[in-house]
Amino acid sequence: MAKVKLILDTRDTSRRIGTDLFPVALRVFHRKARIIRLSYYTSDVGWDNIEKRLRKSAKVNKNQNCERINIKINRKWQTAKNLIDDLGREVNKFTVDDLAEYIKVKWDEADQLKSNPDIKNGFTKIESHNYAKAGITLEQWGSILIDRKKKAKRAGTADWYKNTITAFKKFNKGKDLRLNDITVSFLNEFQAEHEARGNKPNTINSYIRGLSSIYNAAIKEDKFNTPKNPFDFYELSRPGRIVKKAQTKEKIIEIRNLNYERGSALWHAKNYLLIMFNCRGMNFIDLVKLKINDIREGRIFYGRSKTGQKLSVKLTQELKTILQYYLKGKNTGDYVFPTNYDGSVEHYEKYKTQRRRFNERLRTIAKDAGIEGKFTS
Repeated sequence: MAKVKLILDTRDTSRRIGTDLFPVALRVFHRKARIIRLSYYTSDVGWDNIEKRLRKSAKVNKNQNCERINIKINRKWQTAKNLIDDLGREVNKFTVDDLAEYIKVKWDEADQLKSNPDIKNGFTKIESHNYAKAGITLEQWGSILIDRKKKAKRAGTADWYKNTITAFKKFNKGKDLRLNDITVSFLNEFQAEHEARGNKPNTINSYIRGLSSIYNAAIKEDKFNTPKNPFDFYELSRPGRIVKKAQTKEKIIEIRNLNYERGSALWHAKNYLLIMFNCRGMNFIDLVKLKINDIREGRIFYGRSKTGQKLSVKLTQELKTILQYYLKGKNTGDYVFPTNYDGSVEHYEKYKTQRRRFNERLRTIAKDAGIEGKFTS
């Protein structure tokens, strides 16, 4: 089966004379390999071989519009991939050289489409009208992704997708919409309406990112094709800069010195906070997932739910003292804390309630400790 892949062509024969720059290229493999060089150059350091894109942060790329170039090279890869998918078994009638030339022809056709004023989202007006009658909808495809996330115990992401779909259906007067109906104008109108309601940029961007994630997943899994991806041209709202201020050591000591009735909600909240502090800034969701068998060999072992990163921290004297209460009478496999969460979708709403109450109690603790301003986990 034919395959295409974006690469940096680092062969000596491809090096730009007198530099350490190499061309970005499309590698076409069909029994044999062929390289189609593109008109963009960078170095080994400037090329992200995992994401297949120019690195914006690389010094060598400082004079290049990396965002625009990445959009263009990804579009060329997508066009080539779609061509191979459309050919199916017919691709076996082509030699690798013929296939490479066919890809170049399709690139030229795509460039012509962009310059045609009668094109709407990659289709002529007539084609767009006919195509709008078919195709997968946001809710149809989104529900598939939500079910996958639930099975993978990614309740937070499932909730994000669900809220995104609800927001866009509401904007669309309660009706579902087809993915091929999403345009840059549609996204701009959504943004304008939410700004008029007084919603903050971060809220609007969260919905747009959720829609982009659902939309691009559909493209990757060949649920539909679009020569023009609206998210390549839409610009997210610019949020105001949020300054996060960590608490000083003196403020943490003030919290340590607070006395609450043993076993009370505030007493537990204070303990949770100090445990999170001792565990290198552990998130609340990771705290409530802790089990007895996560504490061993003088350390606490846990993984960040959001990134999957595995961490371990040494048991400090303060941790040992606090944990004595919670470990008493429990067996391996039991949860450490009475406020526990198994990571399931069924109990996700319960977890959100627990997190909200924890943050409410932290506000009380902050006030008692003389900490001004916003104070959350």
